[in-house]
Amino acid sequence: MSALEIFVTAIGMAVIALLCRSSFLLPNEELPMPRWLREGLRYAPTAALAAVVMPELVMTQGHLIDTWRDARVFGALAGLAFYAWRRSLLWTILCGTGVMLALRFGLGW
Repeated sequence: MSALEIFVTAIGMAVIALLCRSSFLLPNEELPMPRWLREGLRYAPTAALAAVVMPELVMTQGHLIDTWRDARVFGALAGLAFYAWRRSLLWTILCGTGVMLALRFGLGW
C-alpha cells in the first residue's frame, strides 16, 4: 500500500467517523428510530469490542494460531470465567492478564 493510499484511507475513515458521530450529536431532538433498530444498537459496542479483541486472540502475524500453548487464549478464557463468576470488570482484566503473564513468563508460552 502506497503512502498516498494510506493517507486517502485515513482521511476517508476520519470523514466517515465524523459523519456517523455528528448524525447523533447535531440534532436537538431525539431521532425517531424503529424499535428493532434501537434494540439492535444496544449490541453495537459489544460487537465492536469483539471485532477488535478476537483477531488479537486467535491470530499471530496475520495467521491463525496453530498451537494450544498460547497464553492469550488461556488468559481470555480465565477472564471470561472470572467475569461469569463475579461480574467485576476490573478483576476480570486483572485475572486474565495475570493468567496470561504467568503462562508467558512461567512456562514460556
